[in-house]
Amino acid sequence: MMEGNSTAGSFTPAQQFSVADLVVVVVYFSLNVAVGIWSSCRVNRNTVSGYFLAGRDMAWWPIGASLFASSEGSGLFIGLAGTGAAGGIAVTGFEWNATYALLALAWVFVPVYISSGIVTMPEYLQRRFGGERIRMYLSSLSLLLSIFTKISTDLYSGALFVQVCLGWDLYLSTILMLVVTGLYTIAGGLAAVIYTDALQTLIMVLGAIVLAVKAFNEIGGYPNLEEAYLKAVPSKIVPNTTCHLPRADAMHLFRDPVSGDLPWTGMTFGLSIMATWYWCTDQVIVQRSLSAKSLTHAKAGSILASYLKMLPLFVIIMPGMISRVLYPDAVACVDPEECTRTCGAAVGCSNIAYPKLVVELMPSGLRGLMIAVMMAALMSSLTSIFNSSSTLFTMDIWRKLRPGAGERELLLVGRVVTVVLVALSVVWIPILQSSSGGQLYVYIQAVTSYLAPPVTAVFVLAVFWPRANEQGAFWGLMAGLALGLARMGLELAHPTPHCGVPDRRPWLLADIHYLHFAVLLCAATGTVVVGGSLLTPPLPPARLKDLTWWSLSRDPPQPSMNSTSQGPPDGSCLAAPGTQQPSKAKGPSATSLRDAAEPPFWARICGINAVVLMCVNIFCYAYFA
Repeated sequence: MMEGNSTAGSFTPAQQFSVADLVVVVVYFSLNVAVGIWSSCRVNRNTVSGYFLAGRDMAWWPIGASLFASSEGSGLFIGLAGTGAAGGIAVTGFEWNATYALLALAWVFVPVYISSGIVTMPEYLQRRFGGERIRMYLSSLSLLLSIFTKISTDLYSGALFVQVCLGWDLYLSTILMLVVTGLYTIAGGLAAVIYTDALQTLIMVLGAIVLAVKAFNEIGGYPNLEEAYLKAVPSKIVPNTTCHLPRADAMHLFRDPVSGDLPWTGMTFGLSIMATWYWCTDQVIVQRSLSAKSLTHAKAGSILASYLKMLPLFVIIMPGMISRVLYPDAVACVDPEECTRTCGAAVGCSNIAYPKLVVELMPSGLRGLMIAVMMAALMSSLTSIFNSSSTLFTMDIWRKLRPGAGERELLLVGRVVTVVLVALSVVWIPILQSSSGGQLYVYIQAVTSYLAPPVTAVFVLAVFWPRANEQGAFWGLMAGLALGLARMGLELAHPTPHCGVPDRRPWLLADIHYLHFAVLLCAATGTVVVGGSLLTPPLPPARLKDLTWWSLSRDPPQPSMNSTSQGPPDGSCLAAPGTQQPSKAKGPSATSLRDAAEPPFWARICGINAVVLMCVNIFCYAYFA
C-alpha cells in the first residue's frame, strides 16, 4: 500500500514507512487525544467563555507555546523551508519582525481589549465606533482570509507532506487530513487546542533541531552552507535563462529595494503593517492572549513566543536551503515538465524541500514522529481556525440575521459553516498551487498584503486616535477593500510567468512589490478614515471610556449592557469544572479578565525580558543583514 502507484512517478517514497514509524504515529495521536480530553475536563466547555476562552485561566507558558504553534503550522514549516530553498535567508524577516508585533500586542493592545471587556475583535470595533456594519464586514473579511490564507494552505501543505512521505495522491491525502481533523476537533474547545499546542511545540522544536543537526552534518557544517548552496543547480535547465541559478544575495537578510525578491524597504515597513494585523488584531492569535490569567501572564507568553520565533532561521529555513543542496533536481527544478512530474506544480517544487529532508534523513521511528508532528501541527492550526471562524460567523453574522436563534440553532450553524469553509478551501487549492512561483509562503504573504492593511489602519486609529468615528472607519475599510481586491484580481488574471517566459504583466504587478503595496494600501485607508472622521461629528468622550489607549481605567471593567448578546450565556468561567451555573448569572468574569493591574515585581521582570529580547533580535538582524 505504501509503495506509491506507478503514475506517481517520483512520488514513490525513498524509504519505506516502517513498523516503528507506524507505532510512533499511533502512540502520538492517542497521547494527543488524551491531552485534549484531559484539558477539556478541566475547563467547563458548556459555556461560551469555557469553550472559546479556556475559562480565562491560562498560564504564560502554554500561551507562549500556543502563540508560536498557531503561527508555525505545517504550512509555515513547508512554506518557510521552500522559500529558503528558492531564495535564501531573507524570508527570516517575516519571523523576526513578529517580535515587535508580539510586544505591541501584550503592552498596548491587550490592556485595551481587557478594559473594553470583549470576546471577538469585530466586537471591539463595534463598541469603539458603534453601529453594526463594521462588525459584520470584519467578520466576513476574517472568513475570506481564513479560506485564502489559512485553511487552503494548511490542507495543501499537509497533503503535500503525506504525498512526499507515502506517495499517495494529493487529493486523497487532503480528504484523509480532513477526516482525521474532524474527529480531533470534537474533543472540544480552546483549552484542548492550547494544551495540545504546547505538547506539539515541544516535539516540533526538538524534532526540527534533530533534523537540522543531521542536515548540517550532511554538508559538512554551517561554514560550507553558502558555498554549497550557490552550486545547487538542477541537471535539467531551461536554455538561455538564469532562473536555475541560486540567488547571489542568498545569505543576506536586507535586499535591494528595487530588484530584490524581498526588498528591505518592504520587509521593514510593509511587513510591520501585516505583522500588526496578524499578531494584534487577528481573532486566532488574540484569543490566546485573552485567555491569560492576568496581564503579566499575557506579557510573559508574548516574550516566550518571541524567543521561539528566533529559531526558524536555524531549524527550518537553513535546512530548506540544505535540502536544495542535497536534492537539486527535485527541489530546484525549473523545467515545467520536470516540475510537474516531481511535485505536480509546473511553476516549481521548492515546497517539497522540508518533507524531502524528513523522508531522506530521519531514522526509522523519528521519521514517524516528525510526520505525526506535522499532521498534528496541521490539525491544531485547522482546529483553531475552525473554532474561530465558526465563532465569528455565528456570533457576529448569524445572530444579526436571526436575532431569535436558539443555542441549538447556533451550534448547528457553526458546524455547517465549518463544512462550507472547508469545501471552498479545497476548491481553492489548484489556484494556490500555481500562484507566486509555487512558493507557498510568498503566496500567503501576498494575499495578506492585499486584504489586511486596511484592518491594521483602522485598529491603530481606533486605539490611538479618539477622534476616529464610525463613518470614517467604515468608508476607509471599503476603499481599502476595493483597492486590495483590484490588485488580487490582477494577480489571478496574470500569474507569475514560468522560467524563460517574458514578464508581460501590468506595471502595477511587475513594478510594485506586494510588500510596498501593503504600505500604500494602509496609507490610503488611513487617509480616508482621517478625512471621513474629520468631516463628520466626533463621538462624545463618555462613549470612549476604556476603549482607547488614552481612556484606559485601572478599575476592573463592568460589562456593558449588550455584553450578554456577544458574551457567554452564563457567567460560569469561574464555576467548578463540570458544573453549570444558572443561566441568569452575569458577571464581569463572563466577558473579561478580572482587571489589567499587575504586581510591580513581575511587571518589572517582564519589562527587563522585553528589553533583552529586543537586543537579541537587533544583534541577529545586524549579524545576518
